[in-house]
Amino acid sequence: MIYRTLFPRDVFAELDRLQRDMQQAYEFSPSIRGLARGGFPGLSMNTTPKSVEIHAFIPGLDPAGIEMQLEKGVLTIAGERKSVLPGREDKATVHIDERFVGRFRRVIALPDDINPDAVDAHYRDGVLHVSIQRREAAQPRRITIQ
Repeated sequence: MIYRTLFPRDVFAELDRLQRDMQQAYEFSPSIRGLARGGFPGLSMNTTPKSVEIHAFIPGLDPAGIEMQLEKGVLTIAGERKSVLPGREDKATVHIDERFVGRFRRVIALPDDINPDAVDAHYRDGVLHVSIQRREAAQPRRITIQ
């Protein structure tokens, strides 16, 4: 008599599947755009002696639909991206869909020396540029020695 299990398994295939699932869960899977970390929207933040510059890459959104709030040194960018795929009534078959859709929210902790009254935000070509000035007292200055 040959013994068969109901669910034949290859241990190494299961380990490969588990590794793929873990990579996807923690978003460390390599892709064409490099190592996927963070989420949507992609961000870049840099500082100068006079300001903090933040770029959020949010293509395909109406600027009026982007919510931005600065409170206690924390900048929050939120919004929603609608799907552009055909509906079920069109009976279209979607083969690849890599575009993020749905609600998003990114929270950024800012340095302590920012001036919350001097924030400038512009949206152009899918990029939200936020410039936050630093307080005058925090900017470096040259001291002359007598």
